[in-house]
Amino acid sequence: MNRRKLPGVASATKRLADGTRRRYYYAWRGGPMLKAADGKPLQPNDPEFFVAYTSAHAERKKPPSGNLFSLIAAFKSMAEYTSLADKTRKDYLRFLKLIENEFGTMPLSVVQDRRARGKFKEWRDGMADNPRTADYAWTVLARVLSVAKDRGLIAVNVCERGGRLYEADRAEQIWLDDHIKAFCKVASPELQFALLLALWTGQRQGTLIGITWQQYDGTHIRLQPNKQRRGKKKKRIVIPVGAPLKAALDAHRPDNAEGPILRNTFGEAWTGDGFRASWGKAFDRAKLSDADLHFHDLRGTAVTRLALSGCSTAQIAAITGHSPRDVDEILKAHYLGGQAELVEQAIVKLVAAFG
Repeated sequence: MNRRKLPGVASATKRLADGTRRRYYYAWRGGPMLKAADGKPLQPNDPEFFVAYTSAHAERKKPPSGNLFSLIAAFKSMAEYTSLADKTRKDYLRFLKLIENEFGTMPLSVVQDRRARGKFKEWRDGMADNPRTADYAWTVLARVLSVAKDRGLIAVNVCERGGRLYEADRAEQIWLDDHIKAFCKVASPELQFALLLALWTGQRQGTLIGITWQQYDGTHIRLQPNKQRRGKKKKRIVIPVGAPLKAALDAHRPDNAEGPILRNTFGEAWTGDGFRASWGKAFDRAKLSDADLHFHDLRGTAVTRLALSGCSTAQIAAITGHSPRDVDEILKAHYLGGQAELVEQAIVKLVAAFG
């Protein structure tokens, strides 16, 4: 086979001791020289040239063994990674590459040494100016080691327990009426519709932009387990549609009633990145940056609104998909977990006893 038809083949000319010049060929730029079994450099017309080329590339594709590279390569082939949502896998890849660049050649004997935890933390601390990024990097590394330990590839996961820099309880963060009004004042009708859907369903952003007209029957929105985020606990959720949301849904419902409910200004389905970018621009125009609010906080806002309407923890959890424990934590952060009622009862008893 003509070597020009082999992608990536590189060559270099060298002057020999006798003054003659000779051209050598390599499987790729920076790759191994193509040699015969006896070590003699091969030329494109040699019968073994193609065999040496394919062997070099086959060896190149093999995951390195005995180091952190091998654990990452194994992790990418396992269900713990392949079953993740597309966006999560994309996020993981970014940090897996960082880990490979920093620690890829670290032998497994060192990876399992308790002193390696200090090295890993030094690396994480180098990103301390962005605590969430640092924590995500640590989480991905810990996950790789956890899966490797579970599969018997290593005996010790030195990244178990702790290691987070960013500690924040967002249970206290909710969108107040003033925030909602400020956002709606500058947001497009499409984003206002998304906000309404979030407030009345309490669902995650990714779930909301994926809800289709086929899941709305005029009275309920049905979220099927296979529509939820992969790798997470899957729940079948049936959400009764309140009158304000029903009015908006019916007004937006197209004649063919197919595809995603939420759409951008071009009438096309939102992508995750597109929605976040448009939402962020409207958020900035509303001058809500000082409020420390995120789209995800609309879930907690939905929980508090349901509680203020008299819903029980179980009822709220059935609608939003939160665990009852998470619902309680959100309500406690806003004194809506029965604490206000207990305080009132306590004061009544105090007055009766000593008033």
